[in-house]
Amino acid sequence: MRRIAILGSTGSIGCSTLRVAESYPDRFQIVALAAGGNLETTFEQAMRWQPLVVSMASENDAATLRGRLKKEGRGGIEIVHGPAGAVRVATHADVDFVVSAIVGVAGLEATYEAVRCGKIVGLANKECLVAAGELITAEARKQGKPLLPIDSEHNAVHQCLRGGRIEEVERIWLTASGGPFLNTPRSQFASISVEQALNHPTWKMGKRITIDSATLMNKGFEVIEACRLFPIGVRKVEVIVHPQSTIHSMVEFVDGSILAQFSVTDMRLPILYALTYPERIPSDMRFPVGDLRHLDFCPPDMSKFPCLRLAYEAAEAGGAKTVALNAADEVAVAGFLEGRIRFDQIPQVIEEVLSATESGHLESIQKVLEADGNARRCALERVRGKAVQRATSVV
Repeated sequence: MRRIAILGSTGSIGCSTLRVAESYPDRFQIVALAAGGNLETTFEQAMRWQPLVVSMASENDAATLRGRLKKEGRGGIEIVHGPAGAVRVATHADVDFVVSAIVGVAGLEATYEAVRCGKIVGLANKECLVAAGELITAEARKQGKPLLPIDSEHNAVHQCLRGGRIEEVERIWLTASGGPFLNTPRSQFASISVEQALNHPTWKMGKRITIDSATLMNKGFEVIEACRLFPIGVRKVEVIVHPQSTIHSMVEFVDGSILAQFSVTDMRLPILYALTYPERIPSDMRFPVGDLRHLDFCPPDMSKFPCLRLAYEAAEAGGAKTVALNAADEVAVAGFLEGRIRFDQIPQVIEEVLSATESGHLESIQKVLEADGNARRCALERVRGKAVQRATSVV
């Protein structure tokens, strides 16, 4: 029986993890949940799974949840809140596997502490490895516990690497759908609406990751994540556009052999793989092999999608640059979703913040969080400036 804590239980990965657990009740026990501000869904999850501890983002929501559960006869569930609450969930003594699925650096401290406590961690939060990958992977090696990728692309690479050693790898190929604007002329990017950008052709995801997929920043984060997870030099990780999203990733070996992983586009499959590794257990998720009739591939256009170029540059520099990359992107995407900046200004904000950020090694999680805060403040200034320019030009 694998005893699970979920960081980000009300998000898409969290809910998919719970569906997997429901399908295999003899294999998985839900011990602890950390949610954000979705009080109703958290209440339903607590009633259904009866975990030992639940964390909410805010103290007020935690108090409300505690009262509602007590009224329903579930007063024995420990209710905590905030970053300390998420750490409590991630490090609970009865947990042996932590699913890290809180979006952004909000889940960084809890994920790091889970690794430090010797938990096996399934990573669906790429920002943790982008911002603090060196620290997290070093601690995992120290503890002798695996970091198991849940992200479909890295999960695919992990599976392909079972066919060869990392020192035999010539290249890792990360496939990208190309997003909704693969064939949209760059000249039209300034007029792209929020609704258009949120219309991903393949996956149904949260708003930030959907916008990141449209700018190809999501793929840039995955390049950095691949370098930290496997590990391999950044120039050995390549992105290739594959609109069908049939092949999730490929690994090319030094002898010229290439292993590719493909499966249904259902996040339950990589979640199940991570939760049961090194086993493979039966599931009902079947790919119709007869549909493998047409597969397209092409290189990404980094002049059209400069976020991918910026990610490679940050990966080469490392340290504070990758922290700034993630922080600036999060702020810029929020500015676009709020209508304060244009779609084509997202990479402009990120590049300006990276230029203002000094590279350097960050030796602790606290230093990472400080660098993150500095980059966010810098990005907010850039977004405000562009919003003022936009308002002035309209007048």
